[in-house]
Amino acid sequence: MQVTKIVEAPQHDVSSVADVRAKLEAAMPILAAEAEASEQLGKLTEKTYEILKDSGIMRIFQPKEYSGLEGDPVEFARLIMDLASNAPSAAWVCGVVGLHSFEFAQTDPRLQEEVWGKDHNVWTASPYAMLGKATRVEGGWRLTGRWPFSSGTDYCDWAVVGGMAESEPGSGEFTEPHHFIMPRSDYEIHHDSWDTMGLRGTGSKDIEAKDIFVPDYRVLNVQKLNDRDYHKANRPDSKVYEVPFDYLFPGVISASTIGIAQGVVERYKEYAAERVNRGGIKSVDNPYQMAALGAAMADIEASRLQLLDGLAQARDIAMAGGTVPRALQHQARRNQVRAVRRAAEAARTVFDTVGGNVARMSNPIQRFYRDLSVALCHACNVDEPVYAAQAAFMFGKPVPRGVIV
Repeated sequence: MQVTKIVEAPQHDVSSVADVRAKLEAAMPILAAEAEASEQLGKLTEKTYEILKDSGIMRIFQPKEYSGLEGDPVEFARLIMDLASNAPSAAWVCGVVGLHSFEFAQTDPRLQEEVWGKDHNVWTASPYAMLGKATRVEGGWRLTGRWPFSSGTDYCDWAVVGGMAESEPGSGEFTEPHHFIMPRSDYEIHHDSWDTMGLRGTGSKDIEAKDIFVPDYRVLNVQKLNDRDYHKANRPDSKVYEVPFDYLFPGVISASTIGIAQGVVERYKEYAAERVNRGGIKSVDNPYQMAALGAAMADIEASRLQLLDGLAQARDIAMAGGTVPRALQHQARRNQVRAVRRAAEAARTVFDTVGGNVARMSNPIQRFYRDLSVALCHACNVDEPVYAAQAAFMFGKPVPRGVIV
């Protein structure tokens, strides 16, 4: 379906992911300095928001006709990791919000025009948990629900939420997982719902919709999304969207988490350069602490490489016109969660050697460690079910239900 654009949005000054990286690297000291203020505010600061918007990072997966880059998933993940090692909440929001354009690019062209037609820099929130209930009506659905963990929601004009749709009209049985896309006017933000020990700057508040109408063209069947049916129907010539959404979304969560773990290690390295313990021994002269630092740095690098390798394999298959096999998806998810656990253990090892000063709120190590602790709680980072699912698939056994693979 062809849709005529109602407003021609201005072009922006980023033409590649390299341009985005250059902008963010130039602003990295400011983003790092704003991280503590974002934590105190309970959402990203206005300055952080403006820097991220101007950088173009949210448009990496956006279609080219809407000032997007249709960019490389590997470079996006690398950028998220590097940002997370300096400004965890900003990176978390960029990873989640920035990925929505990957999903939206595959939707009905009417939705794409509604979202991006007037403003190519629109942000979209996404609590994907299947907590909504939707009943069939003429032309669409009536949706009700409340969803937690809507990262970056204060700066978003749209939201995509998870919900179970009625299997048959009037049946009262809600069995079909869907994504429902709604404008800001259709839902409420609960501003008092985000009070956490870490990732406070993400502002991941609850949002709620009460019996709203969602037209069919703003609704995606999750299975069809993951099977790339929408990609084939609405954007078949853009090969990057052949990468499965449920391959990429957990990978971005992993990238943020590994980056935060790297931030713990980097802050420890900075602290150790000047630290003298109560016995008068410099940390840089303590072989045990330096051994812990060296091992942690190696494990962080291994985690980064393993994550990026899995994304690169999927990207290369997609860009060559192939279909990413299910076996690779299971393998990549196994490696994603394992890489996260390896990185988190590396961060814990150095954290344990900091000493009593790590308890001071003025010490940035504790802030990164709290952010890491919360990031590890994300459903995509739960590891043992993923290991079990990959093994089951390998041996031809049924994959356990509910595993994010």
